[in-house]
Amino acid sequence: MDSWITVTNLSLDTAALMLMIIGILSIMINRSMDSWSRRFFGVLFIVLFFYVFFNWCSVIWRMLGEPAWLPPPKPALFWESLLSGMLIPLLVVYLLRCTGEDIRKSGLFALILGLFAVYAVLLIVTQFTTFIYYYSLDGEYHRGPWYPLLLVPPILSMLALFAAVLRRRERLSRRQFTSFLVYSLMPLIGMLIQIAFYGLYTIVLFTAAAAMVMYVSMLTDQVESYVRQQEVLATQRANILVLQMRPHFIYNTLTGIYHLCGSDPAAAQRVINDFSNYLQHNFTAIAKKETIPFREELEHTRAYLAVEQARHEGMLHVTMDTPFINFRLPPLTLEPVVENAVKHAFDPSAGTLEIVLRTRETGKGAEITVEDNGPGYSPADDNEPHIGLENIRERLSMMCGGNLTIEMRDTGGTKVTISIPGKK
Repeated sequence: MDSWITVTNLSLDTAALMLMIIGILSIMINRSMDSWSRRFFGVLFIVLFFYVFFNWCSVIWRMLGEPAWLPPPKPALFWESLLSGMLIPLLVVYLLRCTGEDIRKSGLFALILGLFAVYAVLLIVTQFTTFIYYYSLDGEYHRGPWYPLLLVPPILSMLALFAAVLRRRERLSRRQFTSFLVYSLMPLIGMLIQIAFYGLYTIVLFTAAAAMVMYVSMLTDQVESYVRQQEVLATQRANILVLQMRPHFIYNTLTGIYHLCGSDPAAAQRVINDFSNYLQHNFTAIAKKETIPFREELEHTRAYLAVEQARHEGMLHVTMDTPFINFRLPPLTLEPVVENAVKHAFDPSAGTLEIVLRTRETGKGAEITVEDNGPGYSPADDNEPHIGLENIRERLSMMCGGNLTIEMRDTGGTKVTISIPGKK
C-alpha cells in the first residue's frame, strides 16, 4: 500500500477514534438526554469505537511490520466489517422508537435484520475462501471477483433506511429528520469514495462523523423540547395563582368568618386557621418546579375542604380512604380536582354532597380517585374560570408521566382517576 494512503488512513482512523471517545465521555457526563436515548448512543458509540479500532489496528499492523501484539489484518477486518454491519439495525431501532412503532411488528426491521444476516454469512464464508477478498502471504489485502457481492447487503440496508426516513418524515421533528437523513447519506458517500479510491478507508471517518452529528442534533432537539416544556410549566404556574384564587371564594370565606366571629368565635378561629393553611399551600405550590410528596397535596386538600365544610354548614360530607401516600405528584393536582367536585356538584336543593377520596398502590404506581354524587361532569364545565382539568393532565404528563381520566358513575355523579407511574 502506498505510504500516503497509509498515513491518510491512520489520520482518518485516529480522528474517528477521538470522535468516539468524545462521544462516550459525553454520554457518561450528560444528563440532558432521556435515559433510553443515552443508552442507545452509548451502545452506538461503543460499537463504532471498536469498529474504528480494528481498522486502526490493521493500519498500524502494516506500518510497524506485523507486530505480534496486534491482531492480524484478516481477523481484524472480519470484526471491523461485522461491527459496521450492526450500525444500520441499531439506527432502525432508534428510528422506530422516535416514530412510536412496535419493533416486533415492523417489516422494516425484519428486512434490515435479514440483510444483516446475509452480510454476516458472507463475512464468515470469506474467512475460508478467496472469492470475495483475501490476504496474500505478505499480508496485503486483495479483492476477489465476487467482492461487489459483499457490498450489496449494506448498500441495500442504507437505501432502505433512507427510504424509511423519507416515508416517516411527518412523524419526526425537523432535527430528527435531518439527523436520520445525514446518517443515512454520509456513510453511503464514504463507501462510494472508498470504492472509487482503492485502499482509502473514508467510510470509517464518515460513519463516525455521522454518528456524532446525529448525537449532537438529537441532544439539541431534546434540550429544546425540555426548555419548551419548562416554559409551558412556568406559564401555567404564573396563571395558577390567578385561576386558583377565585375572588368569590375568598369573599364568601371572609364573609362567613365575619358572621362566625359574632355567633361562634371558636368556629371562626378554626376557619381562619384552615383558610390560612389553604392560602399557604397555594402560595407554596406556585413556587414549586418539581413534584411534591402526596402528603403535602393531601394537607392542602384537607385545608380547602375544611373551609368549604364550614361555609356549607353540614351540606358537604367528605370520606378519605388514603392508606397509600408514599408517592409524588405535581403540585396543585388533587386539590383542584376536589375543588371542581365541590364547585360543580354542590346543589343545596339536592341534599348533602358526598365526596369520597381514595388512594391505592397498583402494580404500575399509585392511583387516586375522587368521586361525588353530584349531577355529573360536563366538558363545558372545564371552560369555567378555574384550573381546567386539561391543565392538570398536561402537568401530570410532563412532570411525572401521569394521566387523568373522568367517567360518569352508574349511581350518578362523577369519578376522576389520577394515575401516577412508579419509579422504574
